[in-house]
Amino acid sequence: MATPGSEACRLTGTADRVARFVLVILLAGLCTPARRANGEALEPKTLAAFDQYVRRAEAQTDVRPARDKEFLWVERLSGERRATAEHQLRAGQVVIERLDAESDDAKGGGDKPVTVPGGMIHHWIGTVFISGASLAQTLALEQDYNHHQEYFRPEVMRSEILAHDGNDFRIEMRLYKKRVIATVLDTEHQVHYEIVDSTHAWSLSRTVRIQEVDNPGEPNEKLKPVGHDRGFLWRMNNYWRFEEKNGGTYVECQSISLTRDIPGGLGWLIGPYLTGVPRESLTFMLATTRGAVLERIARGE
Repeated sequence: MATPGSEACRLTGTADRVARFVLVILLAGLCTPARRANGEALEPKTLAAFDQYVRRAEAQTDVRPARDKEFLWVERLSGERRATAEHQLRAGQVVIERLDAESDDAKGGGDKPVTVPGGMIHHWIGTVFISGASLAQTLALEQDYNHHQEYFRPEVMRSEILAHDGNDFRIEMRLYKKRVIATVLDTEHQVHYEIVDSTHAWSLSRTVRIQEVDNPGEPNEKLKPVGHDRGFLWRMNNYWRFEEKNGGTYVECQSISLTRDIPGGLGWLIGPYLTGVPRESLTFMLATTRGAVLERIARGE
């Protein structure tokens, strides 16, 4: 005869198995192309809304900064916020904050993206300080795209320069993103650098192709058509600023990316991926940049 305690354990175990079964079914559904109420593709209205947002953001923040202005975002913070940010940077931390080009209100500390028809825009800015690093040493790492897979694993699985002309690069990267759900993306980026002077530089990177990879690394691997996928990343612009001062180099990146919206009823599952990955990826990229530059300096490079 079962005791009350054993019966409770049996019921709890059954509930756990049912919960796991439901989760597997939901994840399996997410591994198929995203079925939207209004189609399976990136829609023109979604892309148009992203382009409009980018124009507004670029108008608010000069994408071609001059050295005689406040060059870095942290320099434009006021009072206690700036002092706190500088303390964190000196401690080797990444200082990051969400932005919103459609609002004048401060958005620090939140993680809610900007919603547009059929999609979401994720707008973040982050800064890291690399003590003892020169501008030239920092840019040498940034432009070493043929070896980014060595520095930025696991997020960068493969990286290659497709074309290089002066300050302009066209690069290809295979990216890996995971937060409960995993996805692999083949991407191409157009990158332009401007060297303002010996201590200031900036760059602009725009994605020109993003394709989700089915069965990555397997014999039956294939690329999904552009814009016909699960929509975990459709566009991404990165605006970089570099300034050498205070015994090191500040690296700042402002990232604006576009993803699908959250499907109805699955916000608890897919929402953390869509809202969490942009912040986590930017934090990882800046922290890893700092570590990689310091490692190269230690090796005498």
